[in-house]
Parts: sequence; structure tokens; C-alpha cells
Amino acid sequence: MASKEAQQTPAQHIEQITSGYTFDEPSIQLGAAVVDNTVHPEAAVRLPLAMMNRHGLVSGATGTGKTITLQVIAEQLSAHGVPVFLADIKGDLTGLSTAGAGAEKLLKRTQSVGQAWAAKSFPVEYFSLGGDGVGVPIRATISDFGPLLLARVLDLNETQESSLQLVFHYADKADLELFNLADLRAVISFLVSDEGKGSLENLGGLSKATAGVILRELITLEAQGMDRFFGEPEFDTDDLLRTDAAGRGVISCLELPTLQQKPQLFSTFLMWLVADLFADLPEVGDIDKPKLVFFLDEAHLLFNGASKAFLQSIQTTVRLIRSKGVGIFLVTQTPRDVPAEVLGQLANRVQHALRAFTPDDAKALKSTVSTFPISPYDLEEVLTSAGIGEAVVTVMNEKGAPTPVAWTRMFSPQSTMGPSPAGVVEGIVAGSPLLADYGTPIDSHSAFEKLSTPEPAPTHASAEPGTTGPGTTRPGTTAAPQSGDTPPARRLPSQSEIDAEARRIEEDILGRPSSRPATTRREHPAPISGQTHPPAPPTGQKQQEKNEMMDFALKTAGTIGVELVRGLFATQRRRRRRRW
Repeated sequence: MASKEAQQTPAQHIEQITSGYTFDEPSIQLGAAVVDNTVHPEAAVRLPLAMMNRHGLVSGATGTGKTITLQVIAEQLSAHGVPVFLADIKGDLTGLSTAGAGAEKLLKRTQSVGQAWAAKSFPVEYFSLGGDGVGVPIRATISDFGPLLLARVLDLNETQESSLQLVFHYADKADLELFNLADLRAVISFLVSDEGKGSLENLGGLSKATAGVILRELITLEAQGMDRFFGEPEFDTDDLLRTDAAGRGVISCLELPTLQQKPQLFSTFLMWLVADLFADLPEVGDIDKPKLVFFLDEAHLLFNGASKAFLQSIQTTVRLIRSKGVGIFLVTQTPRDVPAEVLGQLANRVQHALRAFTPDDAKALKSTVSTFPISPYDLEEVLTSAGIGEAVVTVMNEKGAPTPVAWTRMFSPQSTMGPSPAGVVEGIVAGSPLLADYGTPIDSHSAFEKLSTPEPAPTHASAEPGTTGPGTTRPGTTAAPQSGDTPPARRLPSQSEIDAEARRIEEDILGRPSSRPATTRREHPAPISGQTHPPAPPTGQKQQEKNEMMDFALKTAGTIGVELVRGLFATQRRRRRRRW
């Protein structure tokens, strides 16, 4: 039996769309509905401004108009006083800075969809990753970027990621500032040196093999020129929340001329920005318009090969950042690029045309159609036949319910479609008030310098609140044995001692009693006087328990490392300037 929607007449269908997209509150104008292969300007398709923090998805095959859709939405958000962040991969979005030209073909199209078009330019701030491009440089310190995101950039496995989190934990506790790649290399090298290898022994230590892998990946990253991105002055995401003198939202445009060489860094950097915003912004609940709308282009790069912990952090961030007034729109080719747990949180959908040239394409098409509400459209036919600048739309209305599916001919940008003329972007960057803050790199005294010139009488600085790092000894701590001294008897830490240390670290980081139960694992007897190791357990048990201890220590460190004190992505909160 055909559904009620499928039995509608064209007039009823038009009326359903018209009423479904009529809102009392301010909204973004997306375009006009297409019914029975005819554009109906009276059936305007809109997106409520207050619902943009319910997030969204803009998807479609290459060349179907996704970039133009971003430009249209960004323009209107700016006009409503909402700041926008978007990435410009091809350089096409620099046209936002230049008023469009009213060509005859353009005006004919805008009239057909009921758009009151007028040439306009918009306030744009151009950025680049560490100066890799024309824009104001954006940098992040290694410490604030955090171990989880850095492990993603370095493509580390879970064991290596856990070891990296141990390194960050040690640096935090030992007052070793990690500002750039040289700082991190110095700390890792210290922790596997004769002087520093005992610093993390009670937590499983840092193996030379794992350290070697991490160091090699850091060198590769540096060879790609990304040592310019990690460092100071660090970018303050508060600078994304600006309006101009006329009250229009500033559009922050990240120029990415070398994306293809560093795709993993680009996608991970965008999640760092989101995580930093999440950590800093206050809860605001439901508001009339978002504080910021964030467009995450090439979203599939975020999820390809991502660890379970990383995906969980993305899912949690997307779910919780809504209440802080930030809307996130993922931009990719098909909804299948996005995990179901994340896709379920994207209430607003703009689906451009898909291609079905292969069996995989056909499967992706069917999967995409199944995610839309039932409608009179044959969506498989619409999505394979829609023209450039057309899309299938459904959004969340003011009551929190999905609007009717609308085949939409999208509005056109009022600024230039394509790059601005030569010199425009360079002139805007040269006059930016942010250039004085971020234009010149800073090399502060940090971990590299501290470890290169240690103070006299170096010690094994453990990851304890009472230590300040290698080369220092605070009251209540014990200095390392001097040359000629008889080394004290040592033994392998027991399982209960490792558990106790893990609980102590958790309590120290979180500021509350640990929820971790004490272990009941059988202990080895204490060593007798002068004995450096406990008696060996039965054959095979020693290595098994040692492996279990290492695994527990790494997992414990991994769990602690992503707790909320360092943020959902193990990033670190910083003091803000609040200049705007």
C-alpha cells in the first residue's frame, strides 16, 4: 500500500512544504522547493537560526555545489551577526570578500527561486596553519594540543598512544613545558636515557622501541614543515567569536593550500579547535542564534582509521557542545563517511546529488535514501538527477521535529563565486588586528632548554606533585645515588602498588576520590636484604604477570589522560584574553 505522502497531489505537496518551512523566528534562506520538476518560489525552504546548534550535514558528490551552499549559509549567518568558521581547501571561498557581479544568467536564476539578490561583500579573517599560506598564522602548543589528538596526527597505535599520554602526564607534573616538537622530543629522549628511565618505572615505563617509533614520526612531521604549526604564540579560539563594527559576524576562513600533503593534521586540527571551544565556552542552553557555526570540511578524514577512544571523544563533543551555542556542520561526500553515532546527532541535512556508477555507489545511494523521512519524492531518482546547485533538504523546525523533505534549488551567493581578485586577501591579512598577536613566532624557555641545561645534581624526577623535573630536588624528595654509592636494593613493583599509584594519580588529576577498586591480585613476597628482585614465580607466570602489569599501567594512563580535566581530547585549558 502506498504511503499517505506518496498519494499527495502536487498542490498538496507544495502546501506541505510551504507550511513545514514557515517559521516565526529568524531563519536562513536556503532556496525554493522543486515539485513535479518545477521550481515553486512560494514554497521557500528555510533553516531556523535557533536550530543551527543542532548541527548538520552537507554532503554530495564532487562538483555538485557543496562549496556554494557553504558560501550561501555563511553569508546569511554573518548578516545575522553570527560568526562562522570554515576551511577553504580550493581557494574558492576568498570570493566572500568581494561583492558579486549581477550577470544576466545569475539574475535569471535568483528571480526563479524568489531571491532578492544584491551584490555584497562580507567581513572575512584569513588564517593559515602555522603560516603555511597567506593568512594569519594559527599555532598550538604541543601541551594544549594534547596526546590523544597528537597520536591521531602521528598515526600511533593504542599502545603507543598510551605511552604518549604517560609522557604528557610526566611533563605536566615535572613542570616541563611542551610548546613545540623540540620540547616533546627532548622529554621522550630523557625518559629513555640512563638518567630518566626510572621516572615512569612505577607506571610501566617507556620502552625504547615505542619511544623510537614516536620520535621517528615526530621527525617526519617536522620534515613536512609542521614544526611551524606547533609552538607559540598559541591561537586563542575566542578570536573566532567576533563581529565587525556593523554587527555582522566575522567569517574566519582557514586557507589550506597543502591539504593533500597533510590531511590527517588538517582534520585533527579542526577537532582541536572544537575541543578548545568546548573547554572554554560557558553553558548557554537554547538561544535565539548560535554563538558560532563551525563547518568541518573533508569530514571523512576525521573518522578513517580512528581509534575507539577518538571516535568516542568526537561523539561526546558533538553531543555536548550544542548547549554551549556552537553548531557543527560536517561536510563530506556521503553520509556513510560519518559513523552512525555521530550522524544521529546531525539534525539538519543538505544532500546534494550522488553518483551511482559502481555497485558501491548504488549501495551508498540506497543507504542515504533510507536516512530521510518518507516523502512523495522518489529520492533515488532525485539524488541521481539533481542538477548543480540543487539539494534534498530536511531540517529541524522550531518544535524540534524534522521538516518535510524538500527537493530544493538553492539560493546563489551575493559575494563572488570563486576567488577574489589578486591582492585582496593579502591586503586583508596585512590590515588584520590579529597579525600583531600571531604574526611573529616565539621560542620560550621550555622543556628543551630545561633538559639541555639541567641544574647541578640531577635526580630521577618522578611524576609526583612534589617534583619539578630533572635536575631539581624539592624538600621531602630523595636525590639520585651519586657516583660510588652502593645502589639501594630494588624490586619490581607489585600489582597493588601499580593500582595504588594509578588511583593516586587519578585523585590528583581529578581532585576527588578514585573510583578504581583496589586489586586483590596475589603479591610476591618482599625481597630479603640485599636482594634486588623477588623470588621468581612458577615457570611462565613471571612473564605473564609482567605483561599484565604493563597492560594495566598503559590502560590506566590512557584512561586518566582523557579525563575532563584535560578536556575530552586530553587538551589543556588555558587563560583567555577576552578582548572582543
